[in-house]
Amino acid sequence: MTEHLIDRLFATIDARKGGDPDKSYVARLHGKGLNKIAEKMGEEAVETIVAAVAKDKADTVAESADLLFHLMVLWSAKGVSPAEVFAELARREGISGIEEKKGRTA
Repeated sequence: MTEHLIDRLFATIDARKGGDPDKSYVARLHGKGLNKIAEKMGEEAVETIVAAVAKDKADTVAESADLLFHLMVLWSAKGVSPAEVFAELARREGISGIEEKKGRTA
């Protein structure tokens, strides 16, 4: 199977998290800690929502890319891999969202 863009980008993010914060944005975010990473991801989520509500497709695409990038920085900080997220999505495939939520314990 061909490696997916998300896997390649995640590998780059994960490799840079311990790098020089003067040369790597990812290392700088990691140096500020999980709370800052989560805050930045939240900011990007809000910016994505604002672009979508404004019905601006180009901005929605750009902000979505920022959101996904920062989500992967968060995954890296938490030791979560894209494969784990994809496996969870695959597990849910074909299950009604309503039924899936009923089956959650937390």
